[in-house]
Amino acid sequence: MEPPTHPDAPDTSPPNDTPDTPEGARKHPTSEDLEVSSYLEATLEGQPQPEAPPAPPAQPQTVIVLDFGSQLSMLIARRIREAGVYSELVPYDATWDDVRKLNPAGFILSGGPASVYDEGAPQIPAYVFDSGLPILGICYGMQLLAYQLGGKVEPSAEREYGHAVIHHASDSPLFEGLPASLPVWMSHGDRITDVPPGFQPFAHSDSSPIAAMANGSGYIGIQFHPEVIHTRDGKAILENFLLKVCGCTGDWSAGNFIADSINRIRAQVGDGKVICALSGGVDSAVTAALVHRAIGDQLTCVFVNNGLLRKDEPERVVDTFHRHLKMNLVHTDSEDVFLD
Repeated sequence: MEPPTHPDAPDTSPPNDTPDTPEGARKHPTSEDLEVSSYLEATLEGQPQPEAPPAPPAQPQTVIVLDFGSQLSMLIARRIREAGVYSELVPYDATWDDVRKLNPAGFILSGGPASVYDEGAPQIPAYVFDSGLPILGICYGMQLLAYQLGGKVEPSAEREYGHAVIHHASDSPLFEGLPASLPVWMSHGDRITDVPPGFQPFAHSDSSPIAAMANGSGYIGIQFHPEVIHTRDGKAILENFLLKVCGCTGDWSAGNFIADSINRIRAQVGDGKVICALSGGVDSAVTAALVHRAIGDQLTCVFVNNGLLRKDEPERVVDTFHRHLKMNLVHTDSEDVFLD
């Protein structure tokens, strides 16, 4: 279970200081979509890129976030990457063949809207346990961990939602270096009343006698959400799991991902040609920039003005990607086709 609204939406407010425009570059009107605008402006002001990026490791350590339907699942993956560990968000029913290719170092089980007793409720795949890797269950993920390993989960007499304080008195590496009482964010209607065999509870709140549990095999469950800013020490808690429990090195960065992506694109394309549909939005813009950096003039982008874009946006797209980034761009004004 989780908050009905995203408690930690990305800050999209414009920066306080606007960098000076480099000589020879023309500023464009800022669109209402700040994320797209920021990307387009960054491409105009970016530094020249090396032709060949350094070769990255074949596959970084990856902490897998199994998605059980929480609206916060993507935020968990984001927090992991911010801690210098690569993460992939995958559906709870992903196959082991798909997951093992990612070089998993541990699993995080997300929250979700279901109850463990619901008919057809999502379950933890058997390969998670068979892998022998550390597991961190968050909220519904903790309840599933308890339920599937022989513990007892029951509806709470009082739903615990919002700010809470947990108290812990243990040597768990999860809370290493943290105070004995921690403000956290709760959102759940069920609670664990009996831990599975081999587990010990090591934290509680006023409404949750078992707010955290663990065994000696690196399986940990927490009833609160460490990924949201309302859990003050959530970042430290996640880092403790990643570095101390999973043994990750914490040296991954987005630059590793870019270098790896470029190498993969070059290997797949070879001497071939690529066509990319370009809308001017974030997804297609980042894709086009990354592919162009990898294969240069082997890429041709196609941009169709359908008449539904914002004022001056078609001109911005053409100016940015064709004139400034020097991409091969096929541009057509087709308002009549779409609007008639």
